[in-house]
Amino acid sequence: MELRTLRFFVAVAEEQSFTRAADRLSVAQPAVSHQIRSLEKELGEALFERSPRIVRLTEAGRVLLPLASQTLADADRVTAEFASRTALVTGTLLLGTVDGVQHTRLPALLGAFHRRYPGVTVQLVEGRSAGLISRVENGELDAAVVALPEHPLPQGMRSVVMLEDEIVAVVLADSALAGRTSIPIELLSGKTLISYGQDSGLRPWLKSAFDAAGIDFATRYATNDAALHVALVEAGIGVSLTVGTDRALADNPRVSAVPVTPSLTYRKALIWRGTPQPTRPLRALLALGPAAP
Repeated sequence: MELRTLRFFVAVAEEQSFTRAADRLSVAQPAVSHQIRSLEKELGEALFERSPRIVRLTEAGRVLLPLASQTLADADRVTAEFASRTALVTGTLLLGTVDGVQHTRLPALLGAFHRRYPGVTVQLVEGRSAGLISRVENGELDAAVVALPEHPLPQGMRSVVMLEDEIVAVVLADSALAGRTSIPIELLSGKTLISYGQDSGLRPWLKSAFDAAGIDFATRYATNDAALHVALVEAGIGVSLTVGTDRALADNPRVSAVPVTPSLTYRKALIWRGTPQPTRPLRALLALGPAAP
């Protein structure tokens, strides 16, 4: 059993299509089919249920998938380790970042990366989630940390969650809402809302939460500057919906940050393209295990 064969199997399992797997691996579709048939023959069991529209894993395939994924991850770690020992990991890692990335595991991950691969230059590119996702998709960036959108990422894009956070309602400390343990989202109906702009990855996600509650998400003041969110609340303008970990909320006695019910949680994730093969610096970064706590 070869690593190449396992990569073909994982690609078909994740894409649920021999054709899409071939595109992802940049090989001809018959080559993928041949590798899978050889693997099934070697293991003595069918790994996929094939139909004209979709390919599904059999019970044997579901058993194999986590084992194959772990084997490939271990092999990538070995490759990255020995590339480091022979000083082969050099060059530049182009990494997009959104606001608040300092609260994710990225700084600690980059610290470990720098100690292991001091020859790599890391260029951090700031932006909004939608734009960064597009730049990763078209190859301008190697990877990015973004707020995961409500809709699925583009086909073939991989991700690993780096932070789970929450949007809170920011109100004046002496307001009636400040004394609550949480604010039902319905109570925000008709309030003057202060929140993020149209280019923020959080905007469509917040709108969906309000739509689900049957409330119009009409922000009267829109800005991606959380410090300005707080200043507008302090000026008595309204209620802001702001990321709970933002430093603008820390130790500010004039405002109170109150959770919203249902909880407005969201995720920030490191995203990258699965194909073509990531650059050597990115493979080295991923091999350090960004999913680990």
